Amino acid sequence: MPRIEQRVVVPVPAADAFALSQSQGEVRYAWDPFVASQQLLHGARTPARGVQTLTKSKRRVSMISEYTSVRPPHQVGMKMVKGPPFFSSFGGGWSFNELDETSCEAIWRYTFSIKPSWLSRVADPIGVWLLGNDIEKRIEGFARGCADPDLVARAHQQLRDE
Repeated sequence: MPRIEQRVVVPVPAADAFALSQSQGEVRYAWDPFVASQQLLHGARTPARGVQTLTKSKRRVSMISEYTSVRPPHQVGMKMVKGPPFFSSFGGGWSFNELDETSCEAIWRYTFSIKPSWLSRVADPIGVWLLGNDIEKRIEGFARGCADPDLVARAHQQLRDE
């Protein structure tokens, strides 16, 4: 199963990075170049294990994913529930490792498998390349977002209000 990972050191504590990574709506769209729309489903107001999210990308691909773990401020994991027909599975996650009081390392990972499986020999390298480009741009946007104190404050406010 291919695994894609990007890391970045951001100038905020893990709690701030965690809040921004879980932001929704306008806060999310301000930093994430991939997401066209994203919403928590079934009346959920905050990320939690079992909560589902509908994400539509700017490439017009949609996915319903489910939180498999939420451990503020250090870790979030998700898995695909329903998505593009070429994935038999897709998962993603964030980890935040505190470096000191003012910075942390953010790690974003994807794993996936292609269907039909016989196509994976050709499709896996293409998927790694495409998803690798996406995750690289997304983590760069995330790092820019972490450098914006107003955006980080708005992300915290969302988690408190919802």
